[in-house]
Amino acid sequence: MNLHELKTLLRDNAGKHFRLKLPDGDPVPVSFHVTEVGRVQKTFIDCGGKFRESVACQLQIWVGEDVEHRIEAQKAAAILEKAKTFLPDETIPVEIEYEKDVISQYTIEGSESHADSLVLTLAPKHTQCLAMELCGVPDKSKKEEAACCTPSSGCCA
Repeated sequence: MNLHELKTLLRDNAGKHFRLKLPDGDPVPVSFHVTEVGRVQKTFIDCGGKFRESVACQLQIWVGEDVEHRIEAQKAAAILEKAKTFLPDETIPVEIEYEKDVISQYTIEGSESHADSLVLTLAPKHTQCLAMELCGVPDKSKKEEAACCTPSSGCCA
């Protein structure tokens, strides 16, 4: 989900509680705080030597001891609005940073709007080789050749 989509979703559900659901189905405790809104820029060279850049909006979520705390969608939208000076490009993806045993980063996979709450469903981020051809990683999107051994294939050497 990109920043524009999230802001629109929050505004459209202004009177509702804002909730998060982890990839394993567990909810983030309802007393969570949005402690940071960040613009995270990564400049790097991939394993194939290609220069790359990525930018994302990252929301840091923290659960404190104040178990009565609740955040509404309207409040979350207002927090994001304060960050518009350094997040002018609303097409960037939004990531959620949350600590449950370890600090993890998640993408937003989807949303559910209920009578009294807006629930964002989180998905884990994954690492990936960005230069598969150069690294010799097989392309799984292409169908595998027949699994039979041909004399010139070298599979029986």
